[in-house]
Amino acid sequence: MEIKGLVAVITGGASGIGESVAKDMAKAGAKVVIGDLAQEAIDRVVGEIKAAGGQAAGVVANVTSEADMAKLMDTAVEQFGAINVVVANAGVIKDGVMINTDKDTGKVRKVMSVEDFKFVVDVNLVGAFLTFREGARRMVDNNWPGVLIVVSSINKTGQVGQINYSSTKVAVALWPKILAGEFLMKGITNIRVLSISPGYVATPILMGMDQNALSAITKDVHIQRLVKPEEISSAIIYGVENDAIDATDIEVTGGLCYSRSRAK
Repeated sequence: MEIKGLVAVITGGASGIGESVAKDMAKAGAKVVIGDLAQEAIDRVVGEIKAAGGQAAGVVANVTSEADMAKLMDTAVEQFGAINVVVANAGVIKDGVMINTDKDTGKVRKVMSVEDFKFVVDVNLVGAFLTFREGARRMVDNNWPGVLIVVSSINKTGQVGQINYSSTKVAVALWPKILAGEFLMKGITNIRVLSISPGYVATPILMGMDQNALSAITKDVHIQRLVKPEEISSAIIYGVENDAIDATDIEVTGGLCYSRSRAK
């Protein structure tokens, strides 16, 4: 598919990877609609896209809300007349081990709360589901061709301290295979599905880390640096443009390795 003229809806589009995807797709000629929680951040990104000559709109939307996701998709249709690309990018972390023990007694002193577990599941898994569902139903009903893209993570392979996060990311990485099969079964052959699994990306949160901690991360990356947000967005754009990329996950990690071992 040619990017120019497509309508793309991106959750978490007002910062980090989502912002980069929104700006790069707009630069390539797509009409972009972003959903995020902060109106000020949405206005900034939409304003910068328009100032650069692109077309964009934004909606305050919580991905865990069915009504908000419906509103986000309807805004794209009302503003630009279609939906062709849906990028379920919004995500959160709430790291911690399931069981934490006292170093002296060895007894359990703290456990991960149900609230911390469910918070991540609700945003990363339920939120991505609602994003896909509300986008896909409009695409199917109007016969709009396109691509559903969910942002997973290389930590889908499992990461200590991220039982909640890793569980959601391995789940969404399965969706391209499941949904491509479901779509084929129902005769829906003009909507592809893929996931993107980034490694450690140079977002403001990571760049603001203690430099020693940052060095500890990059020492296990083959290219010896963090992945740039625009390197994720370029992979997403490539996935949209190449019609043969379907029912699969694309890893963009810079060669992130297990310590002194093979790549993840």
